[in-house]
Amino acid sequence: MRLSRLLACAALGCLAAPAFAETVYLTADRFVDPAAGKTIRNAAFVIEDGKVTARGTKTTLRQPDGANVIEFGSGSTLMPGFIDMHVHLTGDPTDGPYYSLSLSDERKALKGAKNARLTLLAGFTTVRNVGADSYGDVALRDSINAGEVPGPRMYVSGPPVGIIGGHCSDNNLLPEEYHSTGEGVATGPWEYRAKVRENIKYGVDLIKTCSTGGVFSKGTALGAAQGTLEELTAAADEAHARGLKIASHAHGTVGIKNAILAGIDTIEHASILDDEAIQMAKDHDVWLSMDIYNTEYTLAEGEKNGVLEESLEKERSISKIQRASFTKAVKAGVKMVFGSDAGVYPHGMNGNQFSRMVQFGMTPMQALQAATVNAADALGKAGEVGCVEAGCHADFVAVKGDPLADMGLLADVDFVMKDGAVYKQGGAPNGNAL
Repeated sequence: MRLSRLLACAALGCLAAPAFAETVYLTADRFVDPAAGKTIRNAAFVIEDGKVTARGTKTTLRQPDGANVIEFGSGSTLMPGFIDMHVHLTGDPTDGPYYSLSLSDERKALKGAKNARLTLLAGFTTVRNVGADSYGDVALRDSINAGEVPGPRMYVSGPPVGIIGGHCSDNNLLPEEYHSTGEGVATGPWEYRAKVRENIKYGVDLIKTCSTGGVFSKGTALGAAQGTLEELTAAADEAHARGLKIASHAHGTVGIKNAILAGIDTIEHASILDDEAIQMAKDHDVWLSMDIYNTEYTLAEGEKNGVLEESLEKERSISKIQRASFTKAVKAGVKMVFGSDAGVYPHGMNGNQFSRMVQFGMTPMQALQAATVNAADALGKAGEVGCVEAGCHADFVAVKGDPLADMGLLADVDFVMKDGAVYKQGGAPNGNAL
């Protein structure tokens, strides 16, 4: 691999600029194309101003004069940059629930900058951040876009919208005398609409709600529905009227079905799926985002991190059920995207989920599609991210070896390019990632 100009830039201490203005000629003896569902030999790409401008092979696509050349030989595999549809960049799993109460919104946003860098270096060039206090994810997105800190391209939800005492919208840890309620709490369809409008006012890219309880919220049950069908429908209608998509956290079957009937675009977790819920997801063209790796970290490290015993017990009760639901959904042909729930486990470990997706039913190509073309489609960004055609953002990752033979390789990528700028090479961050 030859990186002459990019290495020179790193030596000069270049910062996290959104993209290089130079022309790059990128070639690979082995390129996995998720859109085509096959491996392409001797692939070649021309990159200008952070976008792919031409695609072909080494024999059909001429190297532009003066282009910086990046070459990957037969020992490596090149792929499009990955997309994680469910992260919480402003949260850390080692911050226990009560310790987290001591953290200011500003501190959480600064943690987000650290975690954004780790996520990018893991090969995830685009993420969907589904839940952050006080619009910290909006601020982080804008800082990354301005080139102030390195990180993935972010689509953000801001504070989730949901019921009093619910999983994603309220603060259930403090006793009554504090009179503390979450900033996303709403009661009734019109309040749900008002909270959606408020989030849009402050710059979100999508809306997040919850239609069941959750593992990490005190006093909520995984199978219990949250939000009425009328409330969820109001949130979805308001989001769609403003051109935004909406995601719903949903573990339990009733809450999953309510979210689907309400017009929610993506179901997060989708842990307890019966045959009717699976068919409803197919009939309504809904995407499932199922985090089937993080349970391993939670059960191994949660107690040490201060996770409540109530939460650990809920995790024990749901992990095998969720993985069985994942297998059923894959076999049934439900549309699925990659969503890790990073923040529940350490950022930068997102790629560990790929091997579990294969272990529990997907082919390696299906898992890669979930993290590229499928995720882009679910985001409403097909043709922009998760792709390598002319006009796509120049996002690429590479590993040593063949990931279709060993998906574990994707847990530690060797090369990361976002918008034509290289952030990791030879397995190490370069100057752009500082």
